[in-house]
Amino acid sequence: MTRRPAVAALAAALLAGAALLTGCGPVVTHGPAAPGAADSAPPADLQQKLDAAESAAAAADADTASENG
Repeated sequence: MTRRPAVAALAAALLAGAALLTGCGPVVTHGPAAPGAADSAPPADLQQKLDAAESAAAAADADTASENG
């Protein structure tokens, strides 16, 4: 089946995108910026997407493992 590898690839892409988005901070061109609480935590919707991607990846891994014996 090609559906499970596609789900795994989508989950991996979402995880990579989330990692890139959370790793990027604001660009400061006029001196150092003081880090705030918002800088250390991803937005709630991004965290939900990350959790969903991790869940999909785990489900795909479990399905693959059960099919391969």
